[in-house]
Amino acid sequence: MKPLGPIPMGFGSAHGQLQVGGISLSELVARGGRTPLFVYSRAMVAERIAALRAVLPRSISVNYAIKANSFTPLLSAMTKLVDGFDIASGGELAMALNAGMPGERISFAGPGKRDEELRAAITAGVTLNLESESEAERALAIGRQLGAAPRLAIRVNPDFELRGSGMKMAGGAKPFGIDAGRVPALMRKLADEPCEFRGLHIFAGSQSLDAQAIIEAQGKVLALADRLASDAGVPLPVLNMGGGFGIPYFAGDVPLDIGVIGAALNRAVGDLPPTLTRCEFHLELGRYLVGEAGVYLTRIVDRKVSHGEVFLITDGGLHHQLAASGNFGTVVRRNYPAAIANRLNEEPVEVASIVGCLCTPLDRLADKALLPRAEPGDIVAIFCAGAYGASASPSSFLGQGPAAEILV
Repeated sequence: MKPLGPIPMGFGSAHGQLQVGGISLSELVARGGRTPLFVYSRAMVAERIAALRAVLPRSISVNYAIKANSFTPLLSAMTKLVDGFDIASGGELAMALNAGMPGERISFAGPGKRDEELRAAITAGVTLNLESESEAERALAIGRQLGAAPRLAIRVNPDFELRGSGMKMAGGAKPFGIDAGRVPALMRKLADEPCEFRGLHIFAGSQSLDAQAIIEAQGKVLALADRLASDAGVPLPVLNMGGGFGIPYFAGDVPLDIGVIGAALNRAVGDLPPTLTRCEFHLELGRYLVGEAGVYLTRIVDRKVSHGEVFLITDGGLHHQLAASGNFGTVVRRNYPAAIANRLNEEPVEVASIVGCLCTPLDRLADKALLPRAEPGDIVAIFCAGAYGASASPSSFLGQGPAAEILV
């Protein structure tokens, strides 16, 4: 038997049925029109952002990295909840603008930006986080062609990483950002070019539940920004400090203590070096804002026993929930939080594996979990589905197509 991860706070139940925002499971499926179905809670997202703002210094802006979840109604709601969007493609730029986020409140990171993406971003007034010196040259040339001063920041590849992070984005040879030692020269160059210099973007890693590791990384980010600005002799208008805030997915995970992080940031911004006293500070967060506010609902279509093991076969799978299947960067497969969503008041009585409908042994949503007895027609809920579910899964695999999505 393998334990299930912890179900996030904020979900309810009535008469044994899951509720989201006070709406019953049957009504949720009716609204979605079918299963599989992602359900996102507007209230849970708003509560998460409000709790975060309550502990952060007022001088720190909260940006949403839309790669976590780019569902159009959610993006429209987020324009009123956060200070800006962080994007990573021309497609995401179009989504952000269509959702109503002004271009000047969008920043664009990611290696390999195409000229047409640079052109669209410059036209919209988006801040480009430059990933190389050659990208800087292309952006400046396109700005001259357009007769516009591009808004340019530099993504820094620092000499450190976020300790214990689930996905390391910095330190050593990386495709992301410009090595810290080369940044001052580019800062000086941009200061002499017809552009608006928008500072630095320093992103060290993601999915950390260790508050002290995040505090340590944030201290290093501030120190590095101070050193680079001093070496360049160029004022620093904006510092995007990245994010790295994780959520508990697996048994034994402890939620991140944002109060401790907020207290450390309040101390830090109260004692800034002269290079940073007029700087705007941004946090870039994705999964922390939306990950726990989503649930994936998939219907059991078959129940079978093979060599004494029970398999609950659903109409969903890894083509919608790649991360829950363990195939999105996980080294050791562990179970996400899961439940039989219409049997929440029943005791677990059997060990069963929840699998999808795909012709691959990789398609497992829960492995040997202790569950109530479930039958065809019952609904499985996979929690922590608000981030990197629909936006990060191969929905076209085997022609299955995307899941339905609703915001309630």
